[in-house]
Amino acid sequence: MLLICLPVSTRLVAQQLPAFPGAEGHGRYTTGGRGGNVYHVTTLEDSEVKGTLRYAVKQKGARTIVFDVAGTIYLKSDLKISNDNITIAGQSAPGQGICLADYPVIISANDVILRYLRFRVGTASIATGGEPDGLGGMDKKNIIVDHCSVSWSIDECLSVYGSENTTVQWCLISESLRTSGHSKGKHGYGGNWGGAHASYHHNLMAHHESRVPRLGPRPGTQEREYMDLRNNVFYNWAGNGCYGGEGMKVNIVNNYYKPGPATPQSAVRYRIAKIGVRTTAYCTNADGTPNAWKPMEHVWGQFYVDGNVIEGNAAVTADNWTKGIYEQINNKECDNTFNDQVKAEMKLDAPLETDVITTHTAEQAFKQVLLYAGCSKERDIIDERIVKETETGTATYKGSVSNDAAKKPGLIDLPTDVMPAGASNPWPDLSKGGVTADQLKDTDGDGIPDVWEIANGLNPNNATDGKATTLSQEGYTNLEVYLNSLVADITEKQNADGSGTGIGKESEDTITVYASGNTVIVNGLSGKSSIEVYTYNGVKIRQIAVNTADTSFSLPSGNYIVRVATAHTTSVKKILTD
Repeated sequence: MLLICLPVSTRLVAQQLPAFPGAEGHGRYTTGGRGGNVYHVTTLEDSEVKGTLRYAVKQKGARTIVFDVAGTIYLKSDLKISNDNITIAGQSAPGQGICLADYPVIISANDVILRYLRFRVGTASIATGGEPDGLGGMDKKNIIVDHCSVSWSIDECLSVYGSENTTVQWCLISESLRTSGHSKGKHGYGGNWGGAHASYHHNLMAHHESRVPRLGPRPGTQEREYMDLRNNVFYNWAGNGCYGGEGMKVNIVNNYYKPGPATPQSAVRYRIAKIGVRTTAYCTNADGTPNAWKPMEHVWGQFYVDGNVIEGNAAVTADNWTKGIYEQINNKECDNTFNDQVKAEMKLDAPLETDVITTHTAEQAFKQVLLYAGCSKERDIIDERIVKETETGTATYKGSVSNDAAKKPGLIDLPTDVMPAGASNPWPDLSKGGVTADQLKDTDGDGIPDVWEIANGLNPNNATDGKATTLSQEGYTNLEVYLNSLVADITEKQNADGSGTGIGKESEDTITVYASGNTVIVNGLSGKSSIEVYTYNGVKIRQIAVNTADTSFSLPSGNYIVRVATAHTTSVKKILTD
């Protein structure tokens, strides 16, 4: 049995302003704490006292959290984000920013924006029975995680899945702990990824035993899993690498796979993904009754796979499907349900619709991801090392506990395995670099420093102007304009040389879209069609329903992205109107 999907999604987007410039994919319209209260983190202590991160997270209502301090917050228990509508703006911190350690951060709320944060857990929670992810979240909606660095987890590093309208972008996910005390023994996994309209793009996963990533459905979304995996870099995986995808609909486009010193000399070395299916045993309880997975028993997913590069393997780079997908399938593990019909129907000839994502070739993505992924406003020594090792194909450290550590370079067991000589703590000092705390003086507490308010015509003694939109034609609050300005250079540079479309390249089909003066002309439509117009910043400014073969409309002078969807195809063009 095969899960069939329509080529064009009918999902409606309720909010047309991206979470921030550069927010892309299915979670790009997350609102977070927009227009709400502002909370300042003024201490690295972990308690529920005002001024701590935990205090700010536990508040209710729309809220944005900014940082007046830099360094590592050693959590004393799990930090669960339980109340909706929150933005945690790590880019606001002085020095090299913020790191959260010892216990995990769990997304258990809707409308969450996390930017420029580090999650480096370690093993402290094992003493209290913990086996945490670094950053996790399931079964929610409207989430975007941007430019975060995650490492040193006992379970998976970053597992945000089973939710609706999510994006994980430009993150650096490295060095999950392999033999650190997990109850199942050796672990060290990258992450479970999936969801109902989920995007994972421009991330780096490096030095993991397995789940790089695991394409993982959840019971609540298993019948509507719809995922885009694009422009990621995967380095030095062992074990299974990328696998799963049971009953899911997935684009796997223009990713860069780089085997490392721990990657076996076997089929996993040239694996794009090992696709599976939910078996009868998996869908059945011990007493013979069906469990929550029963609806997807023997249901195969559908996949659009194109443009992926396996470094060192020209054959699989040229033909992603034969050895990278088909020959990876273990039919016995799939209840012998993989046959010629499934083989033909699981392969999509056109990509699944995704929201706007700046798309690079796999080779371009490798370069851009290494330059800008992770908490890159001020990279710490951990991320600097990971990027260098990925670029050079090396691994500096190995595990201190695993008995086969010599065969798995780069796969560490404990944070102390990577502690520099002479250091007393593997977590780096983040107090140096960047701006100083004095430069962040904020008299009115609206989240915007006085010096920036004065320079931009705002009143540093009027807290209400932070919520106003006087500095943004698009509708961002002045606080958002300030926070976005802190990383504007990264946002601009990371997308250089990419195609500003949702399907990876401008379409070449029978639909023609062009501009004559300020008039946009569209020819070659069939049946009912939809035309959407976006600014280059990704803001949708117009939507038109068409029932004719040809149409035209006017736009002010400027650069635009025009997306045309018919019952049979989706076409995306960049145009310039005079």
